[in-house]
Amino acid sequence: MQELVDWGAGPRAGQNLINGGKALAAMDGRFSVAIDDVKRIAIPVLRHASAPTSKPRPEGMTNEDIINRLPQRDQRSDVPKFV
Repeated sequence: MQELVDWGAGPRAGQNLINGGKALAAMDGRFSVAIDDVKRIAIPVLRHASAPTSKPRPEGMTNEDIINRLPQRDQRSDVPKFV
């Protein structure tokens, strides 16, 4: 990922991911945030919080394409949700 991004999201983007995830969970009637909530809000938040290098542009890659690669890098095993 480092070769695709000049500068990445900062602390404020992280806060917006959390707050956006909370908002999506609340609108869905839940009291806790799921990883799927954060993934849903990632593109709108991170689109404006990062700058791709000049390398992705000739390939036709956009900020959204780079952000969509992030969940693929998730190395965690599946954590069961409490219902």
